[in-house]
Amino acid sequence: MWSAGHGRVAWAALLGLLLALSVPGSGAAKPGAGLVTCGSVLKLFNTQHRVRLHSHDVKYGSGSGQQSVTGVEASDDANSYWRIRSGSEGGCPRGSPVRCGQAVRLTHVLTGKNLHTHHFPSPLSNNQEVSAFGEDGEGDDLDLWTVRCSGKHWEREAAVRFQHVGTSVFLSVTGEQYGSPIRGQHEVHGMLGANTHNTWKAMEGIFIKPSVDAAAGHDEL
Repeated sequence: MWSAGHGRVAWAALLGLLLALSVPGSGAAKPGAGLVTCGSVLKLFNTQHRVRLHSHDVKYGSGSGQQSVTGVEASDDANSYWRIRSGSEGGCPRGSPVRCGQAVRLTHVLTGKNLHTHHFPSPLSNNQEVSAFGEDGEGDDLDLWTVRCSGKHWEREAAVRFQHVGTSVFLSVTGEQYGSPIRGQHEVHGMLGANTHNTWKAMEGIFIKPSVDAAAGHDEL
């Protein structure tokens, strides 16, 4: 049985404020403007199965019992926003481009929990369960994901992979869909090996402009 709870008002208010203050894609192109930066809030799109990474205050009825993470087809669901955060103290200053090979945390904006995986089987495919864990962005070392991409930095137009630091699995979707109470949503899980099921692209979001120093010298980072 699944269990549901109430959303976090503070995180919802934060998202509303960010959306009100920011206009994605506006302004003239600047050096580094096409890079994903630390502190940005965005949606992640699985390029093979065409779903966005999603979470909500609904817990798994098996495995860890933690908050579930799924994939949804809708592009306008506020529960699909994630914030890019540092994987270590001081390792991801606001506005600095995310480097290929850098470890980050992905924090679900509306619930404050971090993208997480561990050695529990996923409910549908029996791969590795992916959950959302922690409180107000504070979790543990199993919240760390390495951004795998070509080149020096994560580019907004490029497909990337997320490899879990602790267990080496890749964030993946293989098409399985849930029934009630989250009917039609896709299972998201961890699986070993890079393949077409684990490529993701940055989509809708509020992208923090690269800092002056980072934008001017991003080829040297």
